[in-house]
Amino acid sequence: GIFLFLVLLGAIVALINRAGGSAAFGEWAKVHIKTRVGAQLATFVLGVLIFIDDYFNCLTVGSVMKPVTDGHKVSRAKLAYIIDATAAPVCMIAPVSSWAAAVAGYVQSDSVNGIELFIRQIPYNYYCLLTLLMIIVISLLNIDYGPMLTHEYNAQVKDDLFTTEHRPFAGDDEYEEGAKKGSVLDLILPVIVLIAACVIGLIYTGGFFDGVAFIDAFADCSAGPGLCIGSLIALVFTFVYFWLRGAISFEKSMESIPNGFIQMIAPILILCLAWTLCGVTRYGLYSMDFVSAAMKGAGGLMNILPAIIFIIGAFIGFATGTSWGTIGIMAPIVVNVFNYDNPAQQTLCVIGLAAACAGGVMGDHCSPISDTTIMASAGAHCYHLNHVFTQLPYAITVGVVSFVSFLIAGFIQNAVICLAIGIVLMIGTLLVIKAIVSKKN
Repeated sequence: GIFLFLVLLGAIVALINRAGGSAAFGEWAKVHIKTRVGAQLATFVLGVLIFIDDYFNCLTVGSVMKPVTDGHKVSRAKLAYIIDATAAPVCMIAPVSSWAAAVAGYVQSDSVNGIELFIRQIPYNYYCLLTLLMIIVISLLNIDYGPMLTHEYNAQVKDDLFTTEHRPFAGDDEYEEGAKKGSVLDLILPVIVLIAACVIGLIYTGGFFDGVAFIDAFADCSAGPGLCIGSLIALVFTFVYFWLRGAISFEKSMESIPNGFIQMIAPILILCLAWTLCGVTRYGLYSMDFVSAAMKGAGGLMNILPAIIFIIGAFIGFATGTSWGTIGIMAPIVVNVFNYDNPAQQTLCVIGLAAACAGGVMGDHCSPISDTTIMASAGAHCYHLNHVFTQLPYAITVGVVSFVSFLIAGFIQNAVICLAIGIVLMIGTLLVIKAIVSKKN
């Protein structure tokens, strides 16, 4: 289902490019978004708004924002980071998303309401929340470090958005037949229809139209088929819309299907291999049994257990390349280690679940075989290894601050106080990094 969704979305993007929608939006953005800060924050806002699904987020945000960030000399590596950092983290703290449905399903039982537990863990999910804060701070204060500093320098000074010679999507950003008569609506309208159709497709697979409640439909939805249905509807709509407008000929529009497919071959192959490796790690090496046994032997460390869970989740997420799989392993264990029915352990259970979710997302971010990392590279048309190496220092920075925050939360157990401490630590860490980098350069 995800493979088909990638192909259909590739065809939509190619069609919009050929009809001139992306070029028109780029010209509009050059007039209305006048700074690099504005371009980065606009990408961030769009990523936050598309919270339904991380795959959908990565590819849609990249397609829409490439003309904007290119016009303001934001490197493709930086664009890929912003896309990736607003995909899984946003989905993980959005009550209505495919991720919320998955996590709720993992912990649902007779004594625990999965959706309620998911919502309660949101203010404790430090990695996701602090990642979003980090994007805002580094965009406003122009903070870059590690390999990303080189990419941003080359983009701004040398007018080189890629830094390396690799161009995996060469030619796909070129606008053809309809470029001169395209309008902003040619990009916005298909994207709006795509979002609406994907939401309908997701709740349809969850049984919403058979009388199932909206939240329950999300909890039982199938992301692959749902996104396929939505993208197919959006593709048909986009074809008909451009034909009626006379923006592109029938022959040229039909060429967008194989062209979009070709552009998605590399992500599909990488995903296929990554999922294979994930399956071997989870089921062939019995990682779930190992983690379960290790967690049950840590019962005397209740207050520091959330921090330990975060680290374990990060390592599993990195090794398997899947935050969903990591949470699927960790979430049931957390609910069993902490007794949610015991008032003394209820808050710790919530913090532990947040740590499992946050750890899975962090490992997913750092892993080169992560599906969302691969799709963020595809969405930004960035060489995959460039994205991995430039994102790693940023993810580790947030991970260290999150680890300290989970240590504090295990003892204080107050959502407001602990989040405030985490925010102060995050901003302070970034200011120190800015001072060190400025001194070196």
